[in-house]
Amino acid sequence: MASDVSRFLAPDFLSLTIGIVVYFFGVLATQRLMFLRKFNIPEPVSGGFLAGCLIALVYLVFHLEIDFDLTTRDRLLVIFFAAVGINSRLADLVAGGRTMVALSVISAVFVVLQNIVGTAGALAFGMPSSAGLVMGSIALVGGHGTTVAWAPLIAIEHGFPAAMETGIAAATLGLIVACVLGGPLAKYLIKKYGLQTSPADAALIELAPEDDKAPIDKMGVMHAMLVVNIAVILGYLVHHWISNATTIKLPLFVPCLIMGIVLSNLCPKLFPRWPWPAQTASLDLISSYSLSIFLAMSLMSMQLWTLAKIAGPLLVIVAVQTGLAAIYTLRVVFPALGKDYQAAVLSAGFCSISLGSTPTAIATMTAVSKHYGPSPNAFVILPLVSALFVSLFNVGAIALFLSL
Repeated sequence: MASDVSRFLAPDFLSLTIGIVVYFFGVLATQRLMFLRKFNIPEPVSGGFLAGCLIALVYLVFHLEIDFDLTTRDRLLVIFFAAVGINSRLADLVAGGRTMVALSVISAVFVVLQNIVGTAGALAFGMPSSAGLVMGSIALVGGHGTTVAWAPLIAIEHGFPAAMETGIAAATLGLIVACVLGGPLAKYLIKKYGLQTSPADAALIELAPEDDKAPIDKMGVMHAMLVVNIAVILGYLVHHWISNATTIKLPLFVPCLIMGIVLSNLCPKLFPRWPWPAQTASLDLISSYSLSIFLAMSLMSMQLWTLAKIAGPLLVIVAVQTGLAAIYTLRVVFPALGKDYQAAVLSAGFCSISLGSTPTAIATMTAVSKHYGPSPNAFVILPLVSALFVSLFNVGAIALFLSL
């Protein structure tokens, strides 16, 4: 009996349950605090950050370090991106081709600028130049995963033994800033230029409407879940093949996103009688749940006390990087993408990926589109650019800067 209970209350199950509680904590905070509503801070972000602060307080007072099993969190991420792919139409992707190319080029230039700023800051504080990369595109554009991948090499071969601790701290701080900066920036652009969603997009259901009155039924949810699961399985098989047959390293959610797109643009033509779940409230419910709990679990698991170890140089350099990201978004990204409503939504997402992560960017864009209107293409363009192009270019840029 005891073993059955221990299996049921597995660490990942408890982490998931706590993540749901944290999400509702964020909903309550958003309802009570005007600041969170005014600047489009997503509920799971506010709840996760407050939970992370509480856990940090427990560590400081009781010297008790709380860890979470994030296995389920990582599964929720691929489910979410598979749902994003299923919601995508080929015609929309073709129409967004120019925007994807422009955003890719802009992002590549920013990666170089970010590493230049990081390197200059590290040298100014008497640190090795490799530390600047750790506080540049490795931790900020790359996030925690890229940091873990590069930190051992930098610590051993490039004269910066504290690469892992510094990178994790920088990535954590960047994630926090990304969560609160993208929404206000989009609001500023939308208000200043009087932007509105296009009439065609206004007729669509938002990616995550959270509408209690949405027409959801059991069969619709079951159909959506089946299609999402198939997309995830196919994405996993493609990811496994790419990892073993090539030298390309991609996050698992990328092939899941692509398989969702393929299925959504192929199956309705092959099986016209099958009730396809794209652009339905049932699929939106699944994607909204997955993203919300993923973000809540991600932020509540941050070890904020690690930031104190290198607080001085880290805070200064990340502050400069934040200013660079904001100015670059306003002066370069938004004008280059057309100065329309979609450009404003993508600008919020770019600001988030330049300092945080793709899921954070998606959450920020979801909060913006929920408040001001849908922009469906943005939710396909940004993750493809971020995960496919930026991730690959970032690897090359890091290797180049290290060689110099």
